[in-house]
Amino acid sequence: MKFLLLTSEYFPFKGGVANYYTNMVYHWPKSSEIIVLDNSNDKLIRRSGFLRWFPAIFKTWKEIKKNNIENVLVGQVLPLGTVVFFLSFFLKIKYTIFFHGMDLPLASKNNWKRFLTKKIIKRSDKIICANSFVCEMLKNIYRIDNNKVITVNPGVNDFNFNNESKREELIKKYNLSGKKVLFSLGRLVKRKGFDYTILSLEKVFQSSDFLGNNLKYVIAGNGPDESYLKNLAFKTFGENFQEKIIFTGEISEEEKWTFLSLSDIFIMPARNIAGDFEGFGIVFLEAGLLFKPVIAGKSGGVSDAVAHNYSGLMVDPESKDEISEAILKLLNNKNLSHNLGEGGRERALIKFNWKNQANNIYDFLNK
Repeated sequence: MKFLLLTSEYFPFKGGVANYYTNMVYHWPKSSEIIVLDNSNDKLIRRSGFLRWFPAIFKTWKEIKKNNIENVLVGQVLPLGTVVFFLSFFLKIKYTIFFHGMDLPLASKNNWKRFLTKKIIKRSDKIICANSFVCEMLKNIYRIDNNKVITVNPGVNDFNFNNESKREELIKKYNLSGKKVLFSLGRLVKRKGFDYTILSLEKVFQSSDFLGNNLKYVIAGNGPDESYLKNLAFKTFGENFQEKIIFTGEISEEEKWTFLSLSDIFIMPARNIAGDFEGFGIVFLEAGLLFKPVIAGKSGGVSDAVAHNYSGLMVDPESKDEISEAILKLLNNKNLSHNLGEGGRERALIKFNWKNQANNIYDFLNK
């Protein structure tokens, strides 16, 4: 069967969705059977104007005819699902819809979008969800047959990371020598839970269980809530908050892996804010690859990525007490931290191997 992946997000576009599709295609069991049509240079979706997705109709039609496509893999139900839904009345094709996280609530937020999404889903051949949370939400909203939908989580690829010079550079730059490092990485938005982590650190430093560890919290990333988080750090720890909390801004891929390698704990207590939730959290698996225990919030699709007491600790993301207790538990219990790190790596390599995940998608589509 010949497949066309139609998506607005693909390499070199950054983010979890682009990462998902790029790796899926790279590990596709039969590479000659899949091609990609993405939105590079805005060739599918115009930046502005009425019916911005209209050019995608002609581009997709052309690719389907040129390559004898039998199944279109739709990366975004809106607007690209609309394109394929329309074309399916004129071309002999099947199509499969993918859902990741916020794409589902956004496609269901008003009556018109919900009506259109329902039509697109009903005519689709199959549906693939990137996490079980979205899968259950989808079933509840649109009453989908279990045989039509499957959950296939994002995956990871094992590799050997060892960059001692970069490690020493970051340790020197951020004064991390001899420090315990609590590390967060992500877009600086409230749902990531970095604010509650900052607040929980006040309780950590004041706790009688804090055994004098020289702890620093490193937050990597940028986003709309950067000022909010820095003001919160200032209000919590005063003008010298930089002695405890470091904001690095956006970092490179190499720096990401280096920070993960030198950290003691990765933390992202993500929470659901009015339907804005974490779809999965691939960085939890990446931390696991480097034997790092993680602390995660019980919300969204995170429970697929983190196994409580096996690869990390799941906490109430709106409880400063639970977050601080989890941090203290991992700081004070080396055996627990070690075991969770080992479990995280084992789970990432076995359950979330990208080659296996791509095979799962391929087999489902060829049933």
